[in-house]
Amino acid sequence: MATREIIDGVRTGALDYETALDALTGAPAAEVDAVLRDALTAEFDRLFGNGWQPLELHRAVARRGNPIQGRLVADAASAFLHGKTPVDERWQAQVTMVTSPQTRRPDRIAVLDASLDLLTELRRLPAIEILIPPPGTPLTTVPHHSDKRILDRVRALLAKAEATDFPAEAETYSAKAQELITRYRIQEVTAPAVDVTPFARRIGVDHPYESEKASLLDAVASANTCRTVWSPELGFSTIFGFDTDIDAVELLYTSLLVQANRAMTRDEPAKGKARVKAFRRSFLVAYAVRIGERLRQTAEREFAGHGDLLPVLRKREIQVHAAMDKVFPRTVRARGSRVDSREGWESGRAAADEAQLS
Repeated sequence: MATREIIDGVRTGALDYETALDALTGAPAAEVDAVLRDALTAEFDRLFGNGWQPLELHRAVARRGNPIQGRLVADAASAFLHGKTPVDERWQAQVTMVTSPQTRRPDRIAVLDASLDLLTELRRLPAIEILIPPPGTPLTTVPHHSDKRILDRVRALLAKAEATDFPAEAETYSAKAQELITRYRIQEVTAPAVDVTPFARRIGVDHPYESEKASLLDAVASANTCRTVWSPELGFSTIFGFDTDIDAVELLYTSLLVQANRAMTRDEPAKGKARVKAFRRSFLVAYAVRIGERLRQTAEREFAGHGDLLPVLRKREIQVHAAMDKVFPRTVRARGSRVDSREGWESGRAAADEAQLS
């Protein structure tokens, strides 16, 4: 079988990569490398042109644990930029983020193995919603950047929340962070011509307990006038909102997840695999519910006395909903996660009460 036939067989799924690897190992190296490079480029071009961003694809591939494949994604993202204008600044920034310094080059057989395996994975990935214009396509909107000073203050507060061993202290820091975020939102909505268009961003949700973690992200988003759509088969949530709000949600979610994992590990039962699993799942469900309640209460306190802003806030909510409905016109409400451990539920709510929101 010719080299091109073998690699085309991998792309179509007619041939598994191990069989292809055996067949290609003894074939002329230059020919194999050229045909395989073209096949990978075609798959990368398909994905980058149909919604996948560099960070998202790199994360999806990196979860497989092969650093060679991560490097192939980074190189492909960089190559995809060549000769294309205009380029959205967010796309360009992601290429920079996934590119790492060149290390010692692995041997050719290892690269061949990783490349064929990657080819089988890439062909399974579907087109997804285009949230950032791919390089070479017209720029539709220009994102409004958050005030770096505010984000730095929020990061500093959340870092203190993550570092302390005292729950009450962590709770104080986290609450201050949410207060700061809400105050900044009040300033934003009163400023003219700022954040006139909602945006969307995909945030990766790692296993295990992805659905429960996605629920936590949704709770944080809802309290900050954002909306999320969870895509379990792809391991990410799409969050809709104004850029400054999305930045805040991402910071809060990341910090609260760190705090949740620490409290969950501290409180979980010592024995019983099934019992520990039920505890963790119930813990995260309760944690998300209670965190959502606390964040909403904090935001409501900050907005008290600003009744004149309610029409503006309502307008922003309508804009966010419209943006979500445009991308996902037929969303389905997911079933709630089961709670099989009362001790996990109670521990999760207690941990949420302890969590730092600022």
